[in-house]
Formats: sequence, structure tokens, C-alpha cells
Amino acid sequence: QVDVVESGGGLVQPGGSLTLLCAASGSSFRISAMGWYRQVPWKQREMVAEILIAGKATYADSVKGRFIISRDNDKSTVTLEMNSLKPADTAVFYCNTVNGSQVGNYWGPGTQVTVSS
Repeated sequence: QVDVVESGGGLVQPGGSLTLLCAASGSSFRISAMGWYRQVPWKQREMVAEILIAGKATYADSVKGRFIISRDNDKSTVTLEMNSLKPADTAVFYCNTVNGSQVGNYWGPGTQVTVSS
């Protein structure tokens, strides 16, 4: 089981940057891939970025070149650096474990990101 708490969200103007932090606890972090996901009202949760145990990262097409996911297995943290933010990035961001295509069942509180002028 991995429990996560997300932080770092806030209000930022278009073109700005924001870094999100996922702090994890539990016994499975070091043997699990991790991902960042986001959700807006009336839409399905969307994969933003995922990172394997050894650090290989994948990104949604909409954020490639703008976002960077990283992890520190010793500290059990996952970071999402977001640059060149757009209003379309506005969402609640969550992190979670992912095994293949299956995302973990235990979601943290999420952190709100609002991109607006």
C-alpha cells in the first residue's frame, strides 16, 4: 500500500511555472511506477506523466516539452515540474501508483492548479 499527499498547486498566469510535490508513504513505493493525473469537472481523469522505478518517463502529448516528472526513491517523493502553463492545464492534480495500465485505488487529496490571467 502507498499513501500519497499532493502539494504545490495554486494560481498562476499563463506562461508561468509551477512545481508539484507528491509525498508518499507505505511499503511499496520503491517497487512501483508512479504517475501524475489530472481531472476537471465532467471529464475523465487524464494521465499527465508516468515514471518507472528506474526513472524512465512518459508524458501525455499535451504536456510534452513543458512538464518534467522525476522521483527520489530514497525520499519517496515524485515531482512534477510544469512550465509554459496554459489555461487548459487547469485541473486537480493527483499522483498515484501505476502497475502496467492499472492505477492504484487509493487516491490522495489532490492539489488544485489554476492557470488564469
